[in-house]
Amino acid sequence: MSDLTVDRARLAYVPAQPLAAKNTKNTANFGIIPMSLRTVHFVMPGGVDDPAAPSGGNAYDRRVCLDLPGFGWQVVRHAAPGAWPDPDADARESLARTLAGMPDDTVVLLDGLVACGVPEIVVPEAERLRIAVLVHLPLGDETGLDPAVAADLDARERAVLRAVPATIATSDWAVRRLVSHHGLAPDRVHLAAPGADIAPLAPGTDGISHLVCVAAVTPRKGQHRLVEALAAVRDLPWTCSLVGGLGTDPEYVAALRAQIEGYGLADRLRLTGPRTGADLDASYAAADLMVLTSYAETYGMAVTEALARGIPVVATDVGGLPEAVGRAPDGGVPGILVPPEDPAAIAAELRGWFGEPDVRRRLKAAARGRRSALAGWAATARSLAGVLGRLPGAPRRAA
Repeated sequence: MSDLTVDRARLAYVPAQPLAAKNTKNTANFGIIPMSLRTVHFVMPGGVDDPAAPSGGNAYDRRVCLDLPGFGWQVVRHAAPGAWPDPDADARESLARTLAGMPDDTVVLLDGLVACGVPEIVVPEAERLRIAVLVHLPLGDETGLDPAVAADLDARERAVLRAVPATIATSDWAVRRLVSHHGLAPDRVHLAAPGADIAPLAPGTDGISHLVCVAAVTPRKGQHRLVEALAAVRDLPWTCSLVGGLGTDPEYVAALRAQIEGYGLADRLRLTGPRTGADLDASYAAADLMVLTSYAETYGMAVTEALARGIPVVATDVGGLPEAVGRAPDGGVPGILVPPEDPAAIAAELRGWFGEPDVRRRLKAAARGRRSALAGWAATARSLAGVLGRLPGAPRRAA
């Protein structure tokens, strides 16, 4: 294997890329573009490069910035500061300036976390810019929202997505969800599923006992359900690492720590905090089984990151997770899907994993088969490039 192949295989954290200059109506700030490339301006959350708050959406955004030039699109990045999707006045003004500074007919890719909560900014600009919105998670699907807040976010997202000519989703499930939930025309919602970098096979710990959950520690990821399941199988010789950011919902993190202490599991279950690069690679390398207990996922990049290393998966049967788990070329399933509200079902599958060698062999063989069949990020970039290339010219505002 060449050094380049190894480097790409280990690319778990994409390094920061230069951001666009401060926005202005002077188009000279948008750079000198090679004649062979078209340009897309990609507006993404301000924390996209923050290693303390890694997320699948941020990793996706960073990675396609690297791969789109191979398909004819130079990317000019604009990181939008703010607590999206509910930004303060300064963040709103900054985003408005960013979009206003772009000439008519500019091709713009907006991360949905930034775009979908502010139709009052995005919808008027869709009258002159060629905008596509990339939806990583429908805003109203976030776990724990007050129903009134979720309804308001739904309405705002609907207004944005109905105003732009193209919406991009990250799974077939998400495409169907957006079309049906928001009443979008099916031919205006497109799929660009996340890719995966094939990595060295994970040696694991002992082939059985070390579990890993890679996800931000938030209510939507449901780590409390995993803790309940692990408490029910405390007689088994497992250890578990919860790898993910701890800063999004400190109250949930505190409650989870108290739950772990209350069950007497602190010596076996660690919250490691966020890990990227070589540290994240090491977490996967030590894993015998990946467990993800989310309440909502449009895809589940952590699942394919595990499968790219031949690690079997236990995951909740929600959203796009069944697509991420997928099948090996021979039809084998490299994981087990469980209901999201049922810690007892998770516990039962863990007992099967520990107690049935045939189950482990079958899952490991299927995971290695799925590993060989995973699509790379080039397929993602190709899909995005196709959508960008088909964006129609923007209508003009009335004089």
